[in-house]
Amino acid sequence: MRRLEVRKAGHVNPLWNMYQTISRLKVVKNFIFIELGRYAPSTKIKHRLYTKALGMKLEDNVSLAFRAMPDLMYPERIHIGKNSIIGYNTVILTHEYLVDEYRVGDVKIGCHTMVGANVTILPGVEIGDYAVVGAGSVVSKDVPEHSVCYGNPLVIRSRNNE
Repeated sequence: MRRLEVRKAGHVNPLWNMYQTISRLKVVKNFIFIELGRYAPSTKIKHRLYTKALGMKLEDNVSLAFRAMPDLMYPERIHIGKNSIIGYNTVILTHEYLVDEYRVGDVKIGCHTMVGANVTILPGVEIGDYAVVGAGSVVSKDVPEHSVCYGNPLVIRSRNNE
């Protein structure tokens, strides 16, 4: 179950008027720091940029791989637990604009969790501790701790028997 704040739009799609919902300066600042972080060669540099400049909640030893993309509008709504890895080119979204509404939701990724390459994580989901998300997956629902998930639609299996 995704936890989302739903905001209805007027007579036009909300993306057309997105700067009524978020400051242009915030988007420009976020863009600069996210792009610097995406190409930074050091996970320690990314960690500092994202926590200090963007307000992301990253615990100790979180590693975001090359070109991983935090949400441009609301990166401060991303929480990642200690010793977790976010794979190459993964996108973590905390907002989505639809034709008649837009939605915002926190993304929480647990401790000791591995997210593979080219994963898309949708707003409002939680991924539990010690979970593994397979490459290319679309995480559209919560993933319990100690589980492995993969694909689109998302298939979730328990890791407790391993």
